[in-house]
Amino acid sequence: MITFVAKRRKGGGVSDPRDKTEAQWRELLTPEQYRVTRLKGTEAPFTGEHLHEKRAGRYSCVCCGAELFVSSSKFDSGCGWPSFYAANEEAVATEEDRSLFMVRTEILCSKCDAHLGHVFPDGPKPTGLRYCVNSVSVTFEAEE
Repeated sequence: MITFVAKRRKGGGVSDPRDKTEAQWRELLTPEQYRVTRLKGTEAPFTGEHLHEKRAGRYSCVCCGAELFVSSSKFDSGCGWPSFYAANEEAVATEEDRSLFMVRTEILCSKCDAHLGHVFPDGPKPTGLRYCVNSVSVTFEAEE
């Protein structure tokens, strides 16, 4: 088992996304986005819209717009969810997840606490990590 150090998430300020109420999040997000990002759900494997995205671009948090991943670190892991070997360290936080009778490392948006997915120690070089991301937790903007 790999141990990741949980990064402290940044917060504070008048416009802090963490200050939104559950009702505000429900208005802002689709029901599936809300279930995954706010209730720590998981989309079904091999169903996400970004799974087969091959264009160059950036992936941002669907809740607050923070830039999380770049396409140059995306790879096909075969796991059924978009996978990246690196994350924007300023925007992605980690926490221990002991749900479902196992210990995993959850990845969250450090700006708004949105659940993104999990990170595993079985990715490719140079990091050896696999950030396994729910498509509904991110938006994609292609480079022009």
